[in-house]
Amino acid sequence: MTRADPTATPDQARLELAPEAMRAFGHAVVDAIVDRLADQASLKVTTRKTRAELDALLWQDPPAGPTDPNAVLARVVEHVLGNCMIPSHPRFFAFVPGPSSFVGAMADALVAGFNPFAGTWFESSGAAEVELLTIDWLRRAFGLPEGAGGLFVSGGSVANLTALAAARHMKLADRVAGAVGYGSALVHGSLDKAFHILGFGREQFRRLPVGDDGRLVPGTVAEAVAADRARGLRPFLIIANAGTTNTGAVDPLPALADLAAAGGLWLHVDGAYGAAVALTARGAAALDGLGRADSVVVDPHKWLFQPYEIGAVLVRQRDWLKRTFQSEADYMQDTEPLNREINFCDHGIQLTRGFRALKLWMTVQVHGMDAIRAAIEHGLGLAEHAEQLLRADRRFEVMTPASLGVVTFRYVGQGKGAGNLDALNRAIVGAMIEDGFALATSTQVRGATVLRFCTVNPRTSEGDMAAVIEHIAMLGARIADKS
Repeated sequence: MTRADPTATPDQARLELAPEAMRAFGHAVVDAIVDRLADQASLKVTTRKTRAELDALLWQDPPAGPTDPNAVLARVVEHVLGNCMIPSHPRFFAFVPGPSSFVGAMADALVAGFNPFAGTWFESSGAAEVELLTIDWLRRAFGLPEGAGGLFVSGGSVANLTALAAARHMKLADRVAGAVGYGSALVHGSLDKAFHILGFGREQFRRLPVGDDGRLVPGTVAEAVAADRARGLRPFLIIANAGTTNTGAVDPLPALADLAAAGGLWLHVDGAYGAAVALTARGAAALDGLGRADSVVVDPHKWLFQPYEIGAVLVRQRDWLKRTFQSEADYMQDTEPLNREINFCDHGIQLTRGFRALKLWMTVQVHGMDAIRAAIEHGLGLAEHAEQLLRADRRFEVMTPASLGVVTFRYVGQGKGAGNLDALNRAIVGAMIEDGFALATSTQVRGATVLRFCTVNPRTSEGDMAAVIEHIAMLGARIADKS
């Protein structure tokens, strides 16, 4: 066994700083976070370097001896975090922004510092209680029944995998041969991965066409189910979108719930993007039928304004997760909970798991649910405001109307044809990445390349929207003049 360096101080050998040094370093970290949040509107949205440039700055052998923590922090802020895009920036509209919140960030710092093991009640009863409570807040918001439950995971991808594993176990007893699932052509790519991980072949997941509104057509699903049953296959699952990433479209949940109930199929709702808007009155109306799902996922690092990573999966009967995932080991015999207690390690993939619930719980405690609802309403309204501005400007064409905070459009200017417009709008994205004033990314709608705003950030103002639209028009005109 290698001995510790005899010249090292006891604090170094224990991988600790002295209490005074810890306080000073912690204050410096908090100052860096506050400086970023306070100043981000004045920063470029996009900053990145090449691999060669970053290798020159960071690639090195690990140091053998200690380095001043403040010097390490300065390098991290400048060269590591300084070369990442800013998803919480008020002019970041790409993909799905990560608005985050300071209280959530501080909760993550508390969790990292206290380091509770959130797998069993035996080790972290307080953490388990908060997770139970916070999951129940979501259960009620989604209209799921009293017996529903779930847990927090890293994000929508693992949440979808967890839900589909439960569906496979409860509907198929884990026998995948001949089983078939159905969803729209616009379901998230994580669901394809989940099917693959769970042992299904690609041909066992039917991606069905959508209507012009981007929504799955129940009649198309019914026809596919009937055809597969006639072939001797085993339909078991319908996947519905509660806010597609592309356009924010919501599949017809009541009709799909009727179809699933009539056919004995599991209804899974991928609400990683949009389910949280159910906290508002108009969001609940848009997501009518959500409470009839067998499983629902949501990402609180989107509309609920939490730092990465936090996703949630809920199922209609909480014991479905335990029946799917529980395993036994001699070394865990002391952890079996009693009565209403719970071991979350028995309800999902992870045994060792962090305390993700705290940041959402603390954010709600500090700001209140009314503030969360107001922030969601602000984001919904921003997309509608952007649509109005775009429709009033002849240089743009709105491709899909605002839906759950997403609106798609393209710059047309003096466009000379669809092919040229596709190239022009792709070039606009490249120009935005280069100049860093704002960022919207592209997608495909009805075969056309379009730009897309996703407006979940409560820091974004109507003035920001107007400035970004004008900036895109300027970039488009400049690119068109050069072509």
